[in-house]
Amino acid sequence: MTQSFWFFGSYLTILADRTTTGGQYDLIEGYFPPGSQTPPHRHTRYLEQLYVLEGEFTIWAGENKLVLSTGESFLIPVGTPHVVATIGDRPARGLIIATPSAFARLIAAVGTQDKTETPDMALFDRVSAEIGDEILGSSGTLPSAATKT
Repeated sequence: MTQSFWFFGSYLTILADRTTTGGQYDLIEGYFPPGSQTPPHRHTRYLEQLYVLEGEFTIWAGENKLVLSTGESFLIPVGTPHVVATIGDRPARGLIIATPSAFARLIAAVGTQDKTETPDMALFDRVSAEIGDEILGSSGTLPSAATKT
């Protein structure tokens, strides 16, 4: 059973999570509007892979900056500070794999059904800590290591 949520301006559909994968991974399809950007963050307990279905994503991961186009993917290892953005005036769609399963739990807990609804930040902070996510700055900033390149 799929579930879709607005998650800080992006529309994410959980295609598979711990309930269907035995906790092995999450599979999430995401729509990211033009100009969207995650805050700098890192996952301390799971890795993330992004596969581009359409459009372009710019990723700052550790000391690397790269632009991914349709059909390309990038693996973000556990513990790597990163930012994912859709720069420019075009949206992007992608598949996100998180292994082991964790990220879908955050989306389901904090995501909203209404695009204009503000997520519960106390709940976001609590669930992020439980799954091992660390927010390293505010949206619009880059990981400090990425600014050295």
